[in-house]
Amino acid sequence: MNLEQLDKQYVLQTYARDYTNFVKGESSTLFDEVGKDYIDFASGIAVNSIGHNNPTLVNALCEQTKKMIHISNLQVIEPQAKLAEQICKLSDYDGAIFFANSGAEANEGAIKIARKYGETKFDKKRYKVLTLEHSFHGRTITTVKATGQESFHTPNFSPYPDGFAYVDNIESIYSNIDDETVAVLIELVQGEGGVQPFEREAVQKLAAFLKEQGILLIVDEVQTGIYRTGEMLASNLYEIEPDIVTMAKGLGGGVPIGAVMTKHKDILTAGDHGSTFGGNYLSTTAGLAVLEVLSGLYDSGKLHETLIYFETKLQEIAKKYSNLFEKEVGLGLMRGLRAKDADTLGAVVKNSMSEGLIVLKAGRNTVRFLPSLTITKAEIDEGFERFEKAISSI
Repeated sequence: MNLEQLDKQYVLQTYARDYTNFVKGESSTLFDEVGKDYIDFASGIAVNSIGHNNPTLVNALCEQTKKMIHISNLQVIEPQAKLAEQICKLSDYDGAIFFANSGAEANEGAIKIARKYGETKFDKKRYKVLTLEHSFHGRTITTVKATGQESFHTPNFSPYPDGFAYVDNIESIYSNIDDETVAVLIELVQGEGGVQPFEREAVQKLAAFLKEQGILLIVDEVQTGIYRTGEMLASNLYEIEPDIVTMAKGLGGGVPIGAVMTKHKDILTAGDHGSTFGGNYLSTTAGLAVLEVLSGLYDSGKLHETLIYFETKLQEIAKKYSNLFEKEVGLGLMRGLRAKDADTLGAVVKNSMSEGLIVLKAGRNTVRFLPSLTITKAEIDEGFERFEKAISSI
């Protein structure tokens, strides 16, 4: 039985899989079982933030596994406390953190904080959370309901939890706030929704308004966080201080981890929330190693150089192939090319894989690029050469 047959027989078929069997990776290059190399412009959907086989991460994990992988959160966990400190310091945020295992779990934690805030801080209970059309916040029942895409709200998984409402854009938030609204949950760059950034001035205005009203601003930084947009958090880039920030993806460099950070440190108390695996020795050791690498790149200016280099290359492609792409979108190393139509998008992604380049699809007919933040200029150059070959025949 080959690998594809094995997968189809024993793994639930919840993904439209490609059956290329990758066996190793170095930096932003992957190798399959026959030795063919692929430039990785996806990094496991923004997870492998410091590339594949990064020695700082590998060594940290190897040393930690020799000592201890896991104990429960009933005991203090040293790397967990140190990672929480690092995140708060690097993001210049006076908060406290709960660690989970994924972005969806982080968003669940954020919603629970908001619900308890709405229960305890107002004379009349508030519980409603406003989110935006085209948003994406996770795959659990609650976070699917928080996601502003009707295609996710199929009858197959209903009934969904109450307490969520969607608006078209940031300007529509104001008129949809009522006396049951406790929080607004947004991404500063909508990832699954088409790599669409929001205007800084509009976000700053919203943040100031919500603060005046005592309504929580929750920023989902599952994809935008951990230097993906050039700063530790996209919230830093937008110069706002949300009440709650969620993170995951790039924080562990491939080891599952999620985090919800809030300046409302007194809302949750012992017994209100928990996680068996969240923030254990392995995942928080990984997080510390990732932040060591990325904060060093940021401080040296090398991260900024990489962002500019990749953006310039992508803009050149958008201009040269305006017959295929309407525009270039995104921030930092969270970029996209808006394809003319869905057929073009599908062909671009398929052809790229054939040429040895991994890119992604996102909503609104967008080719999505999420390379590791440590990608080399040589890998960027090679990746875009392959991309041109992939699209030249379309």
